[in-house]
Amino acid sequence: MTNVPLLDLKAQFAQIRSEVMPVIEQVCASQRFILGDHVLGLEAEVARYCASSAGIGVSSGTDALLLALMALGVGAGDEIITTPFTFFATAGTIARLGARPVFCDIDPATFNLSPKAVQDFVDRQCTVRGGRLINHATGGRIKGLMPVHLYGQSADMDPLMAIAEGHGLKVIEDAAQAIGTEYRGVRVGSIGDIGCFSFFPSKNLGAFGDAGLVTTNDADLAESMRVLRVHGGKPKYFHSVIGGNFRIDELQAAVLRVKLKYLDGWTEARQRNAAFYDAAFAAAGLADRLETPQAAKNGRHIFNQYVVRVQNRDALKEFLAKRSIGTEIYYPVPLHLQKCFAYLNHAAGDFPESERAAQETLALPIYPELDQVQLDAVVASIAEFYA
Repeated sequence: MTNVPLLDLKAQFAQIRSEVMPVIEQVCASQRFILGDHVLGLEAEVARYCASSAGIGVSSGTDALLLALMALGVGAGDEIITTPFTFFATAGTIARLGARPVFCDIDPATFNLSPKAVQDFVDRQCTVRGGRLINHATGGRIKGLMPVHLYGQSADMDPLMAIAEGHGLKVIEDAAQAIGTEYRGVRVGSIGDIGCFSFFPSKNLGAFGDAGLVTTNDADLAESMRVLRVHGGKPKYFHSVIGGNFRIDELQAAVLRVKLKYLDGWTEARQRNAAFYDAAFAAAGLADRLETPQAAKNGRHIFNQYVVRVQNRDALKEFLAKRSIGTEIYYPVPLHLQKCFAYLNHAAGDFPESERAAQETLALPIYPELDQVQLDAVVASIAEFYA
């Protein structure tokens, strides 16, 4: 039986060990662990990679979102429109600041925030008062949009940006799973006001622990986020604003600079694996049982995950586990049905596409180092299940 883990970071480390270990030794020898030269280098390199004028390294993808919201002055009385089908941090950071996450449903083809759903919400439930967009059901001010580029594919940004620009809303791109993703030839993270990236170890560009980064083309926002990530102090020990400890570690920055050189090659390998799956599942006659990802023709999907819609999802997951094939469900409970958001007064059926995705989707192994035997085993096992 062929073992196919969902992700094998040991295989990746074996490829880069000879480059990673010396830079770790270098940082240890320098004993400069906070905001050193590797942080500055990584910030410049990732900003350039993401077609942005500024990059600010932070402690995690979650803190990237939190810092972005803080820099935009989001707080009590404000509301941010986002998707309920995403990792918890998307809405969790909004709520942590005393603001209210406002959910709109997803596009069933891409699993990303639906511009139509957002426009319908604005038309149906909002009014303009004093130049501000007000949710007349809550009295809260709609201050921004937070689209998520889920699984490595961009949200449909043009209509979302048009809605934002039409109502003076800020746009924070949750690009935690999407470094290198493109929308109509433009890198995500450079489209809205601020882009937020995660370098959690399982990401396409993963650190050796928690790390993240924010991007922006607004010099004032960049400066604000640099100050906020060090408790709001500028100069040191003088505080005109209250920030937090959101700094990226020098060790993580050093590792990420090595890995960044390999990122495009790893992405191409993920894309090849995805293309193989697409063709192999079609050849196996599984079209009526399994729906492969619908990558937009005018974008660059980096396949942080390869997520399929399937019939009898939970039984398939169990079947594959017994054959040593790793899978994962991203995400089993949409955010509007999470207990901690009960105060938002949502119920099952409010966002049917998000709920359906939570019941039908399954992520398959897609990491770059998969060999052909492993890829074949995944396809053969799924075909066996449905046979």
